[in-house]
Amino acid sequence: MSFDESRFAPLPDPPYYAVIFTNQMTSTVRGYDQMADKMVELAQKQDGFIGVESTRDAFGVGITVSYWRDEAAIAAWKADMEHLMAQKLGRTRWYAQYHLRVAKVERAYSGPEGRGV
Repeated sequence: MSFDESRFAPLPDPPYYAVIFTNQMTSTVRGYDQMADKMVELAQKQDGFIGVESTRDAFGVGITVSYWRDEAAIAAWKADMEHLMAQKLGRTRWYAQYHLRVAKVERAYSGPEGRGV
């Protein structure tokens, strides 16, 4: 397995916030990839956006973590009109279940060496 650095968001030193969105897709996927790409492009233009990491397994479980400067930036993103439309489509068409969590990142390590001994 090869390592692809571009799959990891370039992050500043903490503190910052992480919005963790875990979801299970329905069998209806038409239009989802285009909307997901559009939301990433839109999020990247938001004040306070830092980066995003996302993955989906073969069973349709996806995890997207977006990183934000502060809670005000998260609230502004949540209230964005295009994002609100995408949220509605997600609830009514694409997601069988989802969980959203917001966390303040206070420490972060990278590796493979991690924080060391």
